[in-house]
Amino acid sequence: MNHPLRIWLNRTYAENAFFIGLLRENRDDVELEVHATHVDADSPVLRAADVSSLEPERLSPAAYVEFALDYCTRQGITLFLPRLHQQAVAARRADFAAVGTTVLSPPSAAIELFDDKATAYEKLAAAGLPVPPWWRVQDAAELLDAVERIEADGGTPCLKPVTGAGGEGFRMLSRKPFSLSRLAGAPSWQVPLDDVVRALERDERERPVDWLVMPHLAGPEVSVDCLAGPDGRLRAAIGRSKEGRRRGFTLDPAYLEPTVLLVETFGLAYLTNVQFRHHKGVPMLLDINTRPSGGLHQLSRCGVNFPWAAMQLALGQEPTEITVRTLGEDYTLISTPYPALARQLPIPMPRFPAEAAAATAAAAVTGPAL
Repeated sequence: MNHPLRIWLNRTYAENAFFIGLLRENRDDVELEVHATHVDADSPVLRAADVSSLEPERLSPAAYVEFALDYCTRQGITLFLPRLHQQAVAARRADFAAVGTTVLSPPSAAIELFDDKATAYEKLAAAGLPVPPWWRVQDAAELLDAVERIEADGGTPCLKPVTGAGGEGFRMLSRKPFSLSRLAGAPSWQVPLDDVVRALERDERERPVDWLVMPHLAGPEVSVDCLAGPDGRLRAAIGRSKEGRRRGFTLDPAYLEPTVLLVETFGLAYLTNVQFRHHKGVPMLLDINTRPSGGLHQLSRCGVNFPWAAMQLALGQEPTEITVRTLGEDYTLISTPYPALARQLPIPMPRFPAEAAAATAAAAVTGPAL
């Protein structure tokens, strides 16, 4: 009796409900059983999956890997696309292979590198890739020095944490003091520089910071979705441009040529995403995401199916739905209701090895509910 191909997405973005839909739209007539787990009972990915369950919370990375190995073993998972604790899972790739599961992620070393934006910029620049001016800042004096350098060059300084996802912690620094006008209209990303300096001087011993300070980069933002094999060789890439509400697609070499060099230099296997903005009119690498982007499904407007193509690569096949015959027209996005599941019981906790249990007790970690 033939079993379905079992694919698992763990605690992933809500938008990946559409990713799951594209897996089912493959043209290979493969019987699929898509699994999704989350801590949010109302995540749309749970409704989109064939098998959905609630994950245990507050597991350390080590304990989470043991949970994931147990889940793959009990459920007969063939392909595992991790988001939560991706680096810890990738580091145990051989253990997952031993239970018959292929992990779809870049190597753990690449995931670790791009989790630290400052170190990543150093490595990218050494590889000849375009990165913006940046300073790593850990105290008030370093912050003021970086801000003065950026302003002297005509830029607007901004900061964000060295580690973090999306726009977490991003702020633009302003010389203007706080006034009541800031409370009018839409919320602003701007914070007064003087307030930040005072807070640093007051709190830096109790709450040390590790920031990346750089000039604010102009739009449009171009987000390049990448498909590569387990060998790290790029198979396809398409840029998605974003400016205000308008969205579009691009195959401009100004974005794709650096992307090819980046992916193949650092072995970014399977589905990854490279974000560009512009400094003085030149495209610059802003962020490298070692996971598929939340908007990856939008490439279906170009007639390609990257989610299924990644599964084919993991199965040792060359992908069949990655040729761009025409770029989709510009578009805009609006939200739409998505049905939720009835409440569910969590997955039973496996019995962890002693070292994983000790790690959980020592450092409980909760991933964000996305």
